[in-house]
Amino acid sequence: MMTDRWVAGRALRAVASDRAYSGSLPTQVNNGEENSFPFVANFSKGLPHEADGQVVPSAYRLLLRAVSTGRPEDFERIPLGTVKGRKLVNPQAGLAFDVEGPDAQGLTIAPAPRIDRPQNSAEMAELYWMALARDVNFTDFAADPVVAAAAADLTSNFTDFRGPKDGGAVTPATLFRGDTPGDLVGPYVSQFLFGAIPYGTLLVQQLQRTVPPGVDFLTTFPDWLAAQNGADIPPNAPSPTDLRYIQTPRDLATYVHFDTVYEACLNACLILLAMEAPFDVGNPYNFSQNQIGFATYGALHVLTLVVEVATRALKAAWYQKWFVHRRLRPEEFGGRIEAQRLGLATFPMIDPEILNSPVLAEVMTKFGSQLLPQAFAEGSPIHPSYAAGHATVSGACATILKAFFDESFILPGPVQVPDAAGTALVEDPTSPPLTVGGELNKLAANISIGRNMGGVHWRTDYSESVTLGEQVAIGILRDQKPTTNEDASFTLTRFDGTTITI
Repeated sequence: MMTDRWVAGRALRAVASDRAYSGSLPTQVNNGEENSFPFVANFSKGLPHEADGQVVPSAYRLLLRAVSTGRPEDFERIPLGTVKGRKLVNPQAGLAFDVEGPDAQGLTIAPAPRIDRPQNSAEMAELYWMALARDVNFTDFAADPVVAAAAADLTSNFTDFRGPKDGGAVTPATLFRGDTPGDLVGPYVSQFLFGAIPYGTLLVQQLQRTVPPGVDFLTTFPDWLAAQNGADIPPNAPSPTDLRYIQTPRDLATYVHFDTVYEACLNACLILLAMEAPFDVGNPYNFSQNQIGFATYGALHVLTLVVEVATRALKAAWYQKWFVHRRLRPEEFGGRIEAQRLGLATFPMIDPEILNSPVLAEVMTKFGSQLLPQAFAEGSPIHPSYAAGHATVSGACATILKAFFDESFILPGPVQVPDAAGTALVEDPTSPPLTVGGELNKLAANISIGRNMGGVHWRTDYSESVTLGEQVAIGILRDQKPTTNEDASFTLTRFDGTTITI
C-alpha cells in the first residue's frame, strides 16, 4: 500500500514538472530603449549618477554584466551611489526556482511603452495629475476642478491614453480607475478595504494611520539627485493617532507604502469567510451530507494559498524587472524632463505630448519644478519599475480568491464609503449592488494603482502585472487540483473578462 502511495506521489510531481517544463521558454522581449537611448531610459536608481541625473555608464555596465552572467559575485560588484546608502532590492530573486506552478522565467509580459511614444507620455501625464489630486476625496471627484482638468487633459491632449473611458472620453467617474470587470462599478475604493477584519477573537476596523496632506517629496533637483544616488532617506512615517478610512489618493498610497504586499487580499479572504460567502460551484463540500472542507477546499486551504502565491508571483515579477525590462521609474523620467528644463541636458527622444501638456505648468506652479512629486520621502524602491511587485502579487492573490469563492455573490449590507471626516462609514445610496468578483478585481486595481498614486509606478506596470500574477496563480491551481482526493474544480473570471475552469 505504501509502495502504491509512493508511486502515485512521484507520478503527480512528474506530471506537474512536465506541465511547467514541457514547452519552450517564452521569448523575453523588452522595448529596445537600452540600445536606442543608452543610460537615459532605463532604471538606474541607487547607482552613481552624474550631475545631470544620468547614470555613470561604467556602473550601469556592471549591472548589465551581473544580469547577463547571473553569478553572485558579479552582483556584489555593482557599485552603489552612496556609501552605506540604500541597497539594490533582491535582483537574484528572478533566478530562483519553484517546485509548484510555472517557472519564474516561463512567463512573460509585453514590452513597456517607450519614452519616445505617446503612450508613455499619457501615462506620465496621469501620474502628474495623480500628484496634483492626491488630497481630493474620492467621493468628491465629480465636482473637483483638478479632477475635471485631469480628465479633460487626458482626453484632449493625449492620443494614446489607455485608461478607462466613457464614450471615448476620460471622465471624473473613470479617472485613475482600473480596467478590469467591476472597476467602474460603485465607489472608487473596494469594499474589502472598508470592512471589519476578523482575526480570531479580534475584530479590526480598517482605520488607517495617515500622513499629513499637502506634503510631497523630491521636488527639487538636489533632493531628487540624492535619491537617485541611493541616499538613505527615512520613509515619512504615518501618524499613530490620526486614523481614518481610506478617502484620498494619498491615503491609498500610504496604505501600499507600509503594507505587506499581500495583506489586502488576506484581509479580503478573512472578511469573505466571516460573512460565510459561498464557495465556488466546483467546491466538493457544497453538497456533501456529512463532510466539510478544512485543509482541502475549506478555510485553511484558501487562507494558506492566498498568501503562498505571493512569493511565486514576486519571483516572476523580479525576473521581468531585472533581467528583461529594467524600466525606469516615473521619478527618473521626471528627472529627465526637469534636467532638460534646467538646461543640464537635452533629451530629443522624449515624446512631445507630455512636454506640451498643461499639466507641466500646473506642477511647476505648485511645486516649483517639473519633477514628479513623490508621496514617499525616499521615492521609489531600489528596483526597476516593470513588472510591479504589488500588482503582480495582487493579481495572483485575487485570482486565488476568485477561484475559491462564488464571484457572482452580492456583498451583503449597504455599500459604504467614508464620511467627510473619514472616521466613520456611511451608506452610498448611488451605488448599485457589488459582487465578490467585481470587488476583488477592484481591490487588485486599488492596491496596484495606489502605488502609481505614490508616484512610483506606471499604468502599464499595473495592467500587465496583474495578468502576470494571474498566470502564476492559475499555474499553481492546476498543480494543486490533482493532489487532492475530492472531485472538485475551480471556475474563475480572468482579468480580461473570459472565464476558465480548472
